[in-house]
Amino acid sequence: MNVLLAALTRRRFLTALGGGLAAGILAACGIARSPEATPSAKATASPTATPLPEPTATPGPSLRDQIGQMLLVGFRGLTVEEAGEVVSDIQDRNLGGILLFDTDQPTHSPVRNVESPAQLTALIGGLQSLAETPLLVAIDEEGGLVARLDQRHGFPPTISAADLGARGEVLFTRQAGEEIARTLSSVGVNLNLAPVVDLDVNPSNPIIGSLGRSFSADPAVVTSQAEAFIEGHRRVGVRTTLKHFPGHGSSTGDTHLGVVDVTDTWSAVELEPFRNVVRDGLADAVLTAHVFNSKLDPEHPATLSKATITGILRDEIGWDGVVISDDMQMGAIRQAYGYSDALRLAILAGVDILTIAQQQVYEPGIVATTIDLIEGLVRDGSLTEARIEESYRRISALKSP
Repeated sequence: MNVLLAALTRRRFLTALGGGLAAGILAACGIARSPEATPSAKATASPTATPLPEPTATPGPSLRDQIGQMLLVGFRGLTVEEAGEVVSDIQDRNLGGILLFDTDQPTHSPVRNVESPAQLTALIGGLQSLAETPLLVAIDEEGGLVARLDQRHGFPPTISAADLGARGEVLFTRQAGEEIARTLSSVGVNLNLAPVVDLDVNPSNPIIGSLGRSFSADPAVVTSQAEAFIEGHRRVGVRTTLKHFPGHGSSTGDTHLGVVDVTDTWSAVELEPFRNVVRDGLADAVLTAHVFNSKLDPEHPATLSKATITGILRDEIGWDGVVISDDMQMGAIRQAYGYSDALRLAILAGVDILTIAQQQVYEPGIVATTIDLIEGLVRDGSLTEARIEESYRRISALKSP
């Protein structure tokens, strides 16, 4: 019971109760009560009540601490000792989440965070022990080609979404999802950036269809398969992420490399799996795409579009939980926007967690820089503290047991 509640409860208690019941309870608490007057007893003065201390409000997290919780960041290192910068970010900047990768793209190294189950367990456990607020520990473990924990590192094999969708057995997909979740949970990962609920509209799509990441072109199949995958994760207690809103399956390009325009290929049917999973109460978080669609927003890609995230995802579909951006360092963002402007637009659009993968480029000090920039946007009135607090509340709810 907090101080304020305890003080108020005790006041009501002392005011409302009297006689023998109050005396008995006060005595049980070790507090003596003045004896009752009797014909044979001498009159005694009434005791002077000791005033209770005024309740004090517990200060909430600072603006910078709230901003720190909004960041999901990739880093280098197989051990806590090797991960010096992210250690400082966790201890000094209240970093909210870490993103794990098996390889390091900027250096073309096959080693980044994952070597073996035992090594990864020690790394995650060590970083988690340093965090005042528990970390979101995220990974892309979709199955098939997109699986950071694979057999070469001593982890069990996985099945792609395309193969699960083709098989079409909900029970089998639920079991596959549960097996993936057990692997993640065993090493300390608590957020899977999966399942992909993009429709396989364009099988030659270089980032979705050609990699077997979509369950199907049929929204009903995608919905049933994604929900089974999520249910398997929920049995283990690992949270999941629907991606890539509002649909990346019809694109002909890769947003890692630059702006991808889906105006002429996207259709509203691509929203259906998102709508269905949210309606069925199985969404934990939603991750945005950097695709541009002039029919939805003539100026901004989805991650930076208030019309898309707030207008469609939140207001129309009814999602009030966490929205996670795709990597803010991707070419689709870096080539068209300054970093500060992209942060401002993403937060205004409705993004709660900003992903900084450190895979397209690796920028030392990126967490401190990002917190400084967002704090500056609040101080100059471009963002409000209320908007930051809104994201902080959603993230806290996502982290709750």
